[in-house]
Amino acid sequence: QTMESPKYELVIEAKDMGGMDVGLTGTATATILIDDKNDHAPEFTKKEFQATVKEGVTGVIVNLTVGDRDDPATGAWRAVYSIINGNPGQSFEIHTNPQTNEGMLSVVKPLDYEISAFHTLLIKVENEDPLIPDIAYGPSSTATVQITVEDVNEGPVFHPNPMTVTKQENIPIGSVVLTVNATDPDTLQHQTIRYSVYKDPAGWLEINPTNGTVGTTAVLDRESPFVQNNVYTALFLAIDSGNPPATGTGTLHITLEDVNDNVPSLYPTLAKVCDDAKDLRVVVLGASDKDLHPNTDPFKFELSKQSGPEKLWRINRLNNTHAQVILLQNLKKANYNIPISVTDSGKPPLTNTTELRLQVCTCKKSKMDCSATDALHISLTLILLSLLSLFCKSFA
Repeated sequence: QTMESPKYELVIEAKDMGGMDVGLTGTATATILIDDKNDHAPEFTKKEFQATVKEGVTGVIVNLTVGDRDDPATGAWRAVYSIINGNPGQSFEIHTNPQTNEGMLSVVKPLDYEISAFHTLLIKVENEDPLIPDIAYGPSSTATVQITVEDVNEGPVFHPNPMTVTKQENIPIGSVVLTVNATDPDTLQHQTIRYSVYKDPAGWLEINPTNGTVGTTAVLDRESPFVQNNVYTALFLAIDSGNPPATGTGTLHITLEDVNDNVPSLYPTLAKVCDDAKDLRVVVLGASDKDLHPNTDPFKFELSKQSGPEKLWRINRLNNTHAQVILLQNLKKANYNIPISVTDSGKPPLTNTTELRLQVCTCKKSKMDCSATDALHISLTLILLSLLSLFCKSFA
């Protein structure tokens, strides 16, 4: 039986001399605390609860209420809820609100309207403490929850995502890269899909808005700074005809195969040497190429035809990527331009001719003077010619 208060106070009186009036009397207070036993099962306030939730949403959707005549805030009163039927996909969970003792039913895995628009759950409630032997959980300790899923306009989904394709880097403008495929999850709404470019960092691509065919609007370049590890990445949108429209995003990875489309470059392009140098090995030249093997080294180094009756320098190959320029004799102080051609190993190979500027300088006491003597000679010649012209005009 439930008592109004679990605590009772009794006043006990004792008299001597057999209780005669001439006797003395003493009193004492006895406090009796009564422990509550779990002799009342929790009961739902109604047999059926209703809930509505939008597809794709998670969180608490309904609070289930129970009554229990045991002492509040004890294990005999506190409720423990469990879902005993209707949750095979583990989309729902239920927890106890510690303040109100209500059962908070939540969606933990988003629901899909197109798969099922309705769910029916059977919920059981018990206490933290076991019931006393003569009491059992009855029909009122279970309840049904009817859940209605509302349709939401979902964005189209690309298949697959990400999409991958391999192309040569120099395919002609207007080439088809691939045709993307997106479907609308809202199968009951019969919507149409249109496509557009979302992110195309280099501006190389276009997409047919109706059929999703991706084509090139420029030459693809593997050596572009927009290409990372031979892969160019672009994003596309698929937009449905809902109100408002919903959008899905698809990622395209284009792996670019290398083509020999970069000439090798030569470095350095400036060298200095003393006019009385004993070591006539002027400079070690290196070559580099933005392409991949086999379109790079080994490089072939050659001197272009030398003007004049005698050869002044030669070039020796050191390894696949380097060569050495050697003077064949000491030269007078001046600036010389040595044309050097470098050819890569591509098929067909590409050649680049670069002029190595060689400054022959006068060297005294470890100081190098490289002022251009040619320029001084030209300046003096121009001055003399100007004076001669003035003299001739005056004489005339």
